[in-house]
Amino acid sequence: MAAQMTDWNPGAYARFRGLRLRPAMDLLAQVGGIPDGVVVDLGCGDGAVAPPLRQAFPGHDLIGIDSSPAMLAQARGYDRTEVCDIADWQMKGTVALIFSNAALHWLGDHARLLPRLAANLMPGGVLAVQMPDQFLAPSHRILRDLAETMFPDRFDFADYHPPVLTAAEYWDILAPLGVATIWETTYLQPLSASTAGHPVRAFTESTAMRPFLAQLDPEAAQAFTGAYDAALAVPYPIQPDGGALMPFRRLFMVLRVTG
Repeated sequence: MAAQMTDWNPGAYARFRGLRLRPAMDLLAQVGGIPDGVVVDLGCGDGAVAPPLRQAFPGHDLIGIDSSPAMLAQARGYDRTEVCDIADWQMKGTVALIFSNAALHWLGDHARLLPRLAANLMPGGVLAVQMPDQFLAPSHRILRDLAETMFPDRFDFADYHPPVLTAAEYWDILAPLGVATIWETTYLQPLSASTAGHPVRAFTESTAMRPFLAQLDPEAAQAFTGAYDAALAVPYPIQPDGGALMPFRRLFMVLRVTG
């Protein structure tokens, strides 16, 4: 019987806090000024971005929103937090900034989602979003290929489409709503040696691997993890120090609404 999806593991996620925080800081640097109003950290996780948001926008109420009770239990620095499915969240008219770092790729239908989020902003308010755009890279493609090969009764990716659209498609969605800026960055991530397996697997197991492991019993999960470790060695060769280099692509959007 397949395992049920469990809550996020804050400890596993936090092992790469620095690598995950850098894109958030790069996004924050492009937000600029905002009107008086609430700042929302949408999909805030364990609150890693709360201190820089507080420093950038002192005097604003800062609210952390996430669907994971385990992650929110670790979050500090907010005026309040709320357990909520971020796909359903809304707070129309009083929001100066919606900041979402590495969260919206878990949701579908971005052509509807992003305008709905922007509708919560006051005039001059900002929607700032960063999402991984790694889904066609070896780190993620190997997960799908192995799952489909090893467990064809549980996984079928024949009609797979990445959850993140192209930059041009996001431009078409956001440009009618205000002043949009969209860019992409590939970070060359140096990953330290891992005693538990390939360093890239150590990075992905708390995020991209979760939906796969959730459908496998412990024995199958162990076999899948071992095969993934072995397959990663080709596109991400082990360095002399036992670590590995992992190019990781991310997409950024900043929208300042008008009207």
